[in-house]
Amino acid sequence: MSALIDSGPVRAHVQSLRATGASWQSIGAAAGIGTMTVVDLMARRQTVTAATATALLRVSASDVSRARVDANGAMLRLRSLQAMGHSAVRMAREIGCHEQTILRLLNGRARTISVRLHKAVAALFDAWWDKRPPEHSPRARAAATSARNRAAANRWCQPAALDDDLLDVPGYVPWAGWRPALGAGVVADYEVGPQ
Repeated sequence: MSALIDSGPVRAHVQSLRATGASWQSIGAAAGIGTMTVVDLMARRQTVTAATATALLRVSASDVSRARVDANGAMLRLRSLQAMGHSAVRMAREIGCHEQTILRLLNGRARTISVRLHKAVAALFDAWWDKRPPEHSPRARAAATSARNRAAANRWCQPAALDDDLLDVPGYVPWAGWRPALGAGVVADYEVGPQ
């Protein structure tokens, strides 16, 4: 049986890894131990086995994949799609997430998002950046008009006004504000789907 040692330095190291965006799962996987061992250590253990401590202390920030990324790029992409007339409901349905998730991003209330959600928003943006939503019914026209009005009221720019090289840089703010845009056409009814 491995000797028990004070968990303080190990806990501080795990906290520093978490501060870089590492998940409990990625820390455990990089250390070769179970996720719940890491969670339990952080929640209540004052001591830890020497083997577990050694395994965790060997994990560096480069060893763990980031579980979350800055939400700014996704927020700007979704806001610009609203400027084209795409509603939060429509975008959520295409991405495969809850409408409240999209609304939190649009409202700027999410500081970080999962890598999966970031990729899904980027894929949706790539597919729709130059397209308007279909407006073949009164309900669809009302949703598109509401989305465009919200974008205009908040001065959210069109997708073409975003700088692709800076879009995912935390803190990036587009220089342009809202302007009407027709895009290159209408989005075909197909699903981008979850990434």
